[in-house]
Amino acid sequence: MTVLLGVDTGGTYTDAVLIRDEKEVIASAKSLTTRADLAIGVGGAIRAVLEQSGCAAAEVSMAALSTTLATNALVEGQGGRVALIYVGFSGADLDRHGLRDALKGDPALILAGGHNHAGAEACALDVDALRAFLETDSAGVSGFAVASVFATRNPAHELEVARIIAEMTQAPVTCSHQLSAKLNGPKRAVTAVLNARLIGMIDRLIGRAQDVLVELGVTAPMMVVRGDGALMSAAQARERPIETILSGPAASIVGARWMTGVENALVSDIGGTTTDVALIRDGKPAIDPAGARVGDFRTMVEAVAMRTTGLGGDSQVHLQSSGLQGGVTLGPRRVVPVSLIAAEAPEVVHAALDKQLNAPVVGEYDGRFVRAVIGLPAVGLGEREQALLGRIGTQVHPLGAILRTRMEQGALSRLLDRGLVQVAGLTPSDASHVLGWVQAWDAEAAEKALTLFARRRVGSGEGLAPDAETLARMIVDQLTEQTSLTLLESAFDEEAADFPLPPADLARHVLTQRGLASHRGILSLDLAVNFDVVGLGASAPCYYPAVGERLKCRMLLPEHAGVANAIGAVVGRITMRRSGSVTAPAEGKFRVHLDSAPQDFSASQEALQVLEQALGDQARAAAEAAGAEDIHIHVTRDIRMAEVEAREVFVEAMLTVEASGRPRVAKG
Repeated sequence: MTVLLGVDTGGTYTDAVLIRDEKEVIASAKSLTTRADLAIGVGGAIRAVLEQSGCAAAEVSMAALSTTLATNALVEGQGGRVALIYVGFSGADLDRHGLRDALKGDPALILAGGHNHAGAEACALDVDALRAFLETDSAGVSGFAVASVFATRNPAHELEVARIIAEMTQAPVTCSHQLSAKLNGPKRAVTAVLNARLIGMIDRLIGRAQDVLVELGVTAPMMVVRGDGALMSAAQARERPIETILSGPAASIVGARWMTGVENALVSDIGGTTTDVALIRDGKPAIDPAGARVGDFRTMVEAVAMRTTGLGGDSQVHLQSSGLQGGVTLGPRRVVPVSLIAAEAPEVVHAALDKQLNAPVVGEYDGRFVRAVIGLPAVGLGEREQALLGRIGTQVHPLGAILRTRMEQGALSRLLDRGLVQVAGLTPSDASHVLGWVQAWDAEAAEKALTLFARRRVGSGEGLAPDAETLARMIVDQLTEQTSLTLLESAFDEEAADFPLPPADLARHVLTQRGLASHRGILSLDLAVNFDVVGLGASAPCYYPAVGERLKCRMLLPEHAGVANAIGAVVGRITMRRSGSVTAPAEGKFRVHLDSAPQDFSASQEALQVLEQALGDQARAAAEAAGAEDIHIHVTRDIRMAEVEAREVFVEAMLTVEASGRPRVAKG
């Protein structure tokens, strides 16, 4: 018998499951994710499933971790301070593919150097300028990103820059050519910047998870889920954390398929921070050929084709005051639910809420609270951020007691972006407590917060809602509407070739909305989602039946929908892909672009064989390092030819080698 342990660390909860022989869930549990020390939440969930099942820690044959922390961080704009070394590019290239937005004001050095499309050096590397930059601008940088012109054709300058950075700073370095073999330098640079920003966060998570396993006596190897649903080793994930974006959602797709056996379906996974929608077609999750997109960023990471929206059970509720009736909108930022912060600091929260309820008017910050995340490095902060963080200290405070001027709102936003503080406010989770659907935290505090929010004025001058319960239903209805729109956008996106408008416009089009409402007049309009929808997430049973009714589709809610990510973490395969190219810089010359240096050959077949062998060795070695056994190799060749003077001429070839196998499990 093999016992597999799956763990998923999300924005709100950490889930754990034990699966026997890959066939049966024998225990599942949840524990609150503890940002200050992730080991507390991970350990709580693992201890709970071991106790439920009666299994000893030594019986666990394999442990696997999936996480939404990287995805959530990018959606919410969080992560460490980074620096970009941009070799051979111009300043204008910083505005391509959102690279300047990805940097978020962090330092960037445009450095002379780089190669041409054939892999030859285009300009000498300016080592002196690099050293001068590192001496003056490396303070507080948690990770460096390096991107050089045509580095996928010759990585020499990226490797030399990385060597110098490591020598002078000892900080982790991400080279763009190590993340993708494709051209498009600015897009590779975005991917490298995001990877560098995530390194500290994911390294802490994996390190603390491994600490917990050791403390509990689990000696089995630990795997981590990649964004395409495959597994890799913990060491590989620490080097390339960008590959864990969409890790949690990808694991949920694998888990959904395992639990339901669906061949064709949309999968919608609602967490605390995001809703993730993906397609299973012919029993397999679709892979995004353009690279994973998270929030506003398009990366070059292979991942499940996923639409990720800042919408979850802990999304912040915003007042929509325009119009006579007004209303609410949700997200994209996650906040700590008032019901949860009240469970942790009841005296502070209830005293503040009672005082605010007795006031004649609703204040701007009423019903909101703030606390620091203890234990994270607070480096590279400005004077105003440092003062605000010191004022918060280690306690929970009403937000209005901390913010003394409007200028401090910007400082608070910067602290939120760095993940150094958390704000609590009204969420759908609070609405669920008021409606009696959930009883996990402090329902009384939730009702007080909703009562306060309901008093806010809309365009007519009246209050938003007459009471807390009415507002709670408004919030849940808005969650249903925004979830339905997300699913419709995903469905239209899959059939984009058949429609002239963008998916977002189609989802909101008046004919779509009338079709969902089964309009009957001179015209008869009907519209429905034609695939089943698998609803996942702990809150899916609360919210998703109404979504199924809205979209007129069959909604599947599996028994273990709340821990689908943790299930998917341990039923996946290890898959490693390596890609490379062969070009023809001159007639009769075929250049293989290897990690070490380009090599030339006189015959295209010889060049292709050398590249295939090199990529195969790399992919197999990576799969073995990740812990795979019974490895199978699959090769894909994309050879581009052109017709010149009535004969076919080799232009370029891209090879991808995939090594795949099941994870080794501990014996005995």
